[in-house]
Amino acid sequence: MAFDLGTPINTALLLYIIYSIQRIIFPSSSVPKTVPNEFKNGYTWMPKSHPPTLLYQTYTPKTLAPFNGQDGKRILLAINGIVYDVTAGRNFYGPNGMYANFAGRDASRGMAKQSFDEDMLTPIDQPLDKLDDLTPEEIENMRGWMEHFSSKYIVCGKLVENDAV
Repeated sequence: MAFDLGTPINTALLLYIIYSIQRIIFPSSSVPKTVPNEFKNGYTWMPKSHPPTLLYQTYTPKTLAPFNGQDGKRILLAINGIVYDVTAGRNFYGPNGMYANFAGRDASRGMAKQSFDEDMLTPIDQPLDKLDDLTPEEIENMRGWMEHFSSKYIVCGKLVENDAV
């Protein structure tokens, strides 16, 4: 197979390659006519403000409930006794989010069963769900969610029974 400059496609490709090599070897040294204004007021990777620090602590269903994202507050949820700060995922777990019913609650059963129904949540004045009736597949599913949450969000506490604190 020989390279034939007689075909238009080969000629066009050769001209493009020569032009590209010329632009790399001899780059333009002209100064832009206008100054870019995208970063006129400065640029920083730092956010405008940081949420207050949240220390690792022990939560009960009743003390976890206020952390549901209402009024711009933090959003916490628990899976199998581990409490995660999911405030960074406000679009998912905050008010009107797809998983808003898990905010401020123990989401273990819902995550294990892949169900986001209200009946998957244990009322906050009842004992924690022991999850004894879950199948091995559901337990593995819950562990997968725990791995996901541990790698994406901050672990900020543990969940215990209401009368344990």
